[in-house]
Amino acid sequence: MPQIVCENLSLGYGGEVVVSGLSFSVSAGMYLCIVGENGAGKTTLMKTILGLRSPLKGSIVFGDGLRQREIGYLSQQTEVQRDFPASVREIVLSGCQGRMGFRPFYRTEEKELAARNMERMGIAELAERCYRDLSGGQQQRVLLARALCATQKLLLLDEPTAGLDPEVTADMYRVIHDLHQSGVTILMITHDVTEALPYATHILHLGGRVFWGTRNEYMREEEERR
Repeated sequence: MPQIVCENLSLGYGGEVVVSGLSFSVSAGMYLCIVGENGAGKTTLMKTILGLRSPLKGSIVFGDGLRQREIGYLSQQTEVQRDFPASVREIVLSGCQGRMGFRPFYRTEEKELAARNMERMGIAELAERCYRDLSGGQQQRVLLARALCATQKLLLLDEPTAGLDPEVTADMYRVIHDLHQSGVTILMITHDVTEALPYATHILHLGGRVFWGTRNEYMREEEERR
């Protein structure tokens, strides 16, 4: 069974419908890029998958052993979040909170998980640094390590390269590709289709037209449109 099945979804906010009749599924090992115009409902879709919004219509069903609280999420950062005065270790560890319930302290296994994910993201030497003193690329690696503490199955990434320079953007795409190659399912919102397309297995386009299919199908359709 797929990890996520979205059936006949209608999404919106403030009384306005931004997506209707949307159906697609996400299987383990997929690298799905979600693209489309501003205001097309991309972030609203992610928040609905996470349970932060309710669908106006339709359903989202989780399968293949995936539970909603096991999804790792990297949201778009605000200026306030970029200036957060906590250490890298503290931020990465906070990704374990979903598995702690009401327990007020971190166990050894959670500290070890955070250490492994910092090592995995190449930021172990930054563990005691203040998050707000890091570069944009380093901050995104910290947030990826945090998201990996919540899941080893599926990551939702909302514009993970926004505000990064071209060299750091290319590096971030390589990091995400390596995570996908290790078995993590990726759902990524991106405005940069050209950079993201080589890594994607599937594309979901929202907006004036809706497309759902493989990368090759998307490329053929784009060629025909041109």
